[in-house]
Amino acid sequence: MIQRHPYIFLITALVVLFATSLCVGPVSIPLDAVVGILTDSSAQVKDSWHFIILDNRLPQAVTAVLAGGSLAVSGLLLQTAFRNPLAGPSIFGISSGASLGVALVMLILGGTVSSSLFSLTGFTAIMAAAFTGSMVVTITILAFSKIVRNHVMLLIIGIMIGYLSSSAVTLLSFFATEEGVKGYTLWGMGDFGNVSSSLLPLFVIVSIVSLASTLLFVKPLNALLLGDQYAENLGINTQHVRHWLLLITGLLTAVTTAFCGPIAFIGLAVPHIARLILRTDNHRQLLPTTILTGSVIALLCNVVCTLPSFGTIPINAVTPIIGAPVIIYVILKRY
Repeated sequence: MIQRHPYIFLITALVVLFATSLCVGPVSIPLDAVVGILTDSSAQVKDSWHFIILDNRLPQAVTAVLAGGSLAVSGLLLQTAFRNPLAGPSIFGISSGASLGVALVMLILGGTVSSSLFSLTGFTAIMAAAFTGSMVVTITILAFSKIVRNHVMLLIIGIMIGYLSSSAVTLLSFFATEEGVKGYTLWGMGDFGNVSSSLLPLFVIVSIVSLASTLLFVKPLNALLLGDQYAENLGINTQHVRHWLLLITGLLTAVTTAFCGPIAFIGLAVPHIARLILRTDNHRQLLPTTILTGSVIALLCNVVCTLPSFGTIPINAVTPIIGAPVIIYVILKRY
């Protein structure tokens, strides 16, 4: 059933989970009240419900949809470009770069970045640091890609950059204050609720434009599946394509990590879930399916994290429960 009508299944699941995420939480709100608030036809609805839906749950649900799709498609692009089923934003060190940027701001600078030209503090400083860290790592890998032609070696370089970033974060945490370490640890747990209603338009525009740009690479991605020589015979500059894929992946990961923190396993596991659904590697179907699947998985995790019986738990406490069994299954199936 799912394989025959994947889009119908995924879109239905997306709508159901989106509605559920608006209704479920520490304060339970009926669906008719939610609809009334969204359509501005609810004169009898409590003022507190207006605030909960419009300023908290709606931005959080939209963020989950776009963040899940962005991380999932980032993993797919990297796995195809480097022909490695275990490639992903975290494996390439892009997420670690964001974590290092945030660690510098929170553990060394006390949450404030200032100069003679500007001053950033609080969430704005953290967001800027995460974005800068991710893009620095992406640009570094792009620079290495001009020297190292072997994409397997480039993957290893990305892993080493991730280790270096993690080591630096450990040292910064060791010398930081208890309050700084606590704040950084909470950020590292991941949260789709960090995007306020005022920042949501920026996040939506950047994410949608970046996601739409990935659809332009369907043909090159399919060609890369058959090997570099075949792709080059079709007139595709494989090195140039990989540079663009790295840049888009870096941007998607940077934006998502800056707003939501480092979300684990979605970029690594969701492309494999999409392949299991479709039973094909054709990116004309696989790429949009991966985006939808990532959005569905992220929304599911968000709903679980906000269930009244659990309270509010971190996203990264749930994503490995879904992602790790998928990766183990893929490894056992391949090897």
